[in-house]
Amino acid sequence: MKSLPDLKIILCSPRGFCAGVDRAIQIVEKALEKYGAPVYVRHEIVHNKYVVDGLRTKGAIFVESLEEIPETEAPVIFSAHGVAKSVPQAAQTRNMFVLDATCPLVSKVHVEAQRLSAEGRHIILIGHRGHPEVVGTMGQLPLSSISLVETENDAEQFQPGDNSQLAFVTQTTLSLDDTAKIIGILQRRFPEIKSTPKEDICYATTNRQEAVKQVAPNVEAMIVVGAPNSSNSMRLVEVAERSGCKISMLVQRASEIDWDVFSGIKSLGVTAGASAPETLVDEILDAFAARYKISVTSHVTAREDIAFNVPRELRD
Repeated sequence: MKSLPDLKIILCSPRGFCAGVDRAIQIVEKALEKYGAPVYVRHEIVHNKYVVDGLRTKGAIFVESLEEIPETEAPVIFSAHGVAKSVPQAAQTRNMFVLDATCPLVSKVHVEAQRLSAEGRHIILIGHRGHPEVVGTMGQLPLSSISLVETENDAEQFQPGDNSQLAFVTQTTLSLDDTAKIIGILQRRFPEIKSTPKEDICYATTNRQEAVKQVAPNVEAMIVVGAPNSSNSMRLVEVAERSGCKISMLVQRASEIDWDVFSGIKSLGVTAGASAPETLVDEILDAFAARYKISVTSHVTAREDIAFNVPRELRD
């Protein structure tokens, strides 16, 4: 029998579920347990097909707008990404029973944007156009009160009505390095610009990117387990590439691995976006174990012990 080639695998830690994702999934599961199926979820609860499909089999119905939901007394759950102010207002008009699974760290950005706007400042949101979190944050304020900046070029070209009355907030799942460059441009152009007291990019995004930065230079290839519509997962791929790992690939499941790309490698880094469950990481490891003689070590850059409470209605 032919012996398998050796492969050293370094697992990035932290990886996978963050506290906001864990809370959001718990809200759907506990709602199903307490109230029975169906429960309605506006948008994917988190950006992971495996998670969403699993909840769908338990009785969750996913919709993109409240208009798709019939008259019902069943719970209506808002996803972890947050929603514009108009959404809960519309739900209230229809007397819907709402459970809000918005990540508390996203809600914090909403509150800060509203507070800074109340001071008379025009808000600049640094983020990716069309991402549900960005749609939700921009929807906290009148359109005339908030502007989106996506790139360094956008920051250079931005023309406010009043240079002295500006503030910025950011999407929680951005690249730390890219965002720092954009902020630097805004602060150079508008020295009086105000920011939130604490970094808006969340602890989980920061920790997962830092782990990749440390592992990527020491491996020939990196796999990020996550979804293509997951902002934090896509940023991990970019971070790995910029940190010196030439082969950096996003995969949702082991079945997506292009084995030709990984042919002949002797070292591999593995991480997972904040909405990817650990069972998918195990699936990836099993797939490599079938083709290589693997040795697995963990590279730990931070310890995470944050947890968020589910809504009062769902507590035991």
